[in-house]
Amino acid sequence: MKRKNIPCIAVLLLAGLTSSCKWQNQKSGELLSDVERTANKIENAQKTIDYLVNDKDLSDDRNNSSSNRENFQVESDGESNSSSSTKYANYLPARLTDRPEQILYRYAYTVSYNQELKIPNWVAWHLTKAHTNGPYKRKGIAFTADEDVEGTVVTTYDYARSGYDRGHMCPSGDNKWSKRAQEECFLMSNMCPQVHGLNSGDWNEIEGQCRAWAKKYGDVYIVSGPILIGKNHKRIGKAKVTVPEAFFKVVLCLVGRPKAIGFVYRNIEGNRPKKSYVNSVDQIERITKIDFFASLPDKLENQIEQEANLEDW
Repeated sequence: MKRKNIPCIAVLLLAGLTSSCKWQNQKSGELLSDVERTANKIENAQKTIDYLVNDKDLSDDRNNSSSNRENFQVESDGESNSSSSTKYANYLPARLTDRPEQILYRYAYTVSYNQELKIPNWVAWHLTKAHTNGPYKRKGIAFTADEDVEGTVVTTYDYARSGYDRGHMCPSGDNKWSKRAQEECFLMSNMCPQVHGLNSGDWNEIEGQCRAWAKKYGDVYIVSGPILIGKNHKRIGKAKVTVPEAFFKVVLCLVGRPKAIGFVYRNIEGNRPKKSYVNSVDQIERITKIDFFASLPDKLENQIEQEANLEDW
């Protein structure tokens, strides 16, 4: 896709952001602050446009998809094996209508962000074998406020002295292949408050297992996010960030015999075998009310989403 085909909405976004600077009746310090904020927003908007233009996984027919689904075409990019020849694969869940949702397209992943909860509804990404390693480590990268989110912007300080880690939904370990991808995975819109023992323990273990599966099969599709139980939830920080009671991760593989599997982790410390966290995708859909792989053929979707056998992997 050539740059001249950038969607009109993206061009208007840049124009609107540029015109948003208000110069009258401002002190010099306020002027500088406004310019810096506007420049940052323009830069973030440009990154989103670059993603839309350059991402090889995006189908050119995005605008032809139904209102509640987003179809992604898998094209060969030299980074994955036979799964790249699959005509269509959907790694984004169906759009949500029962809660706030702002879709944020990043270089390596996509976020469904909930402005009321101040955490993502879900984060989805396509992990290839080539993306399981690389030179760009997390050392020296700071957690960064996501200025693209609507409403209150969460900062790293909202987690300070809260007793919770800034838990990645799309992990740093899946983004070593690109400096930009690694930096963007530290945006606060990719974080949830997570108990340290989980974050550094069993959650970290399943992240490593997903990378092992990507190496074994060539690529996998992953969706991760929080699970909220009941109506009253703990909040932390000035921004009132919601603390989830649990987390989910669902994984789809289309190489060979298609299969899918899900995992549910309570937001507590623990050291248990992976099989104790296994659930079918259907079970997690009932808990979260999220339709994960909506664009798969119905027969295939129904078949693989009812499976929950770790031995198949």
